[in-house]
Amino acid sequence: MIMYYSILEIILKLAIFKGFGFGLTSGVITTLGMIIGLYATTESKFVVISGILSIAIADSVSDALGIHLSEESDTTKSSKHIWIATLSTFLSKFIITVSFILPILLFNLNIAILISIIWGIFLVSIYSFKIAIERSENPYKAIFEHILIMSIVLSIVYFTGKSLSMIE
Repeated sequence: MIMYYSILEIILKLAIFKGFGFGLTSGVITTLGMIIGLYATTESKFVVISGILSIAIADSVSDALGIHLSEESDTTKSSKHIWIATLSTFLSKFIITVSFILPILLFNLNIAILISIIWGIFLVSIYSFKIAIERSENPYKAIFEHILIMSIVLSIVYFTGKSLSMIE
């Protein structure tokens, strides 16, 4: 019986870890992409904060539902596992997304964008490090790979936003 509970606990921790990891990564990249795109297009604090709040609500629910449906498609997963993954995705995505509001409120927009990028890099780096260590891989390679992908996405969004601002 003790073995059963320890296996159950491991499965539940994996569900939380999966939801948290997805929510963190999606929260950072989606939110930074939106912040940088809106900044490049409008340079408006109000618009950027509105965008963050919209993503915090709509995208958090969307990602949580996506994880929920994905987990439900695996017939070996229990209902409890599915709901834990769903809720941990929603909460991590929502909290990570909302955390980007603070620099926007406290600093001028140019500085707030820089602080937000540093915050995003920090979060992705810490999580990448943890995953790499658990997988017995080189953590610096994992961090570099994930930050490179993030940088490419954010650069594309920035230049797209700047291009759109010239059309106006």
